[in-house]
Amino acid sequence: MTTVFAQSEPVIPDFGRGSACERDDDALFCWSWVKDNWADTLQPALLQHIVLTLIAVGIGSAIAFALALAAHRRGWLATPIVVVTGFLYTIPSLALFQLLVPFTGLTRTTAEIALVSYTLLILFRNVLAGLSGVPAEVRDAARGMGMTERQLLWKVELPLALPAIFAGLRIATVTVISLATIAVFVVDEGLGDPIYTALQQTFSTELLAAGGLCVALALVADALLVLIQRAISPWSRTVRR
Repeated sequence: MTTVFAQSEPVIPDFGRGSACERDDDALFCWSWVKDNWADTLQPALLQHIVLTLIAVGIGSAIAFALALAAHRRGWLATPIVVVTGFLYTIPSLALFQLLVPFTGLTRTTAEIALVSYTLLILFRNVLAGLSGVPAEVRDAARGMGMTERQLLWKVELPLALPAIFAGLRIATVTVISLATIAVFVVDEGLGDPIYTALQQTFSTELLAAGGLCVALALVADALLVLIQRAISPWSRTVRR
C-alpha cells in the first residue's frame, strides 16, 4: 500500500479555470465565457447601464426643455444658457468627476450629475431650434383661431418641433450610453465595470462582450426613439409614391 501511494501522481484540483478557449492566450473571443458569466456579470452591468442612461437623459430632458421654453419666450436668455451649457459640455469627464467627488462622493449621484451636464447643450439647442423653426404664419393662424399661448405651444409649436427635439434626444442618448462607461471611476455600475476589469486582466472576451453590449444598446435605443417619433408624429413621415 505504501508503494502505491509513493508512486501516485499528485492531484491538482481544477478551480474553475474555464474552458479550453478561455485558457488559450491566443483566443480572441470565447462564447463559453459569455454564457457562464451572463447572469452574474454582463446582465447586471447592462441593466445598470440602462438605468444610468434613463436617469441622465430624463433629468437632462426636463432641465433642457424648461430652459429652451424660457429662451423661446425671452430670446435674450438663449446666449447665456448656450454659454453655460457649452462650458459644461467641454469639461473632460474625468476632470468633472474629480471636481464633483469632494461634494457628492464616489456615488451614482456624482456620475449622474456629470452625465446630465453633457446632455444639456445638445437637448437645449435642438428643442429651441425646433420651437424657433415653426413658421410665423402658422403661429399667426393659430392665434387668429383664438388659441392662447399655452394652446399654441402644446397644439402647434411642440408637434411641429418634434423632429428636431427627437434628433437631439437621439444624439444625447447615444452620447450618455457612451460616456456612462467612464462612470466606473466613481461607481462600480454599468458596462464600464467589466470593460475596466478586462483591461486590467487583458482578457479580450470580457472587453469585447461588454463593449459590444454598449454598442448594441446605443443602436437599439436610437432605433426605439425613431419608432417612437414616427408613432407620435405620423405627419412628419415622408410619403413615397
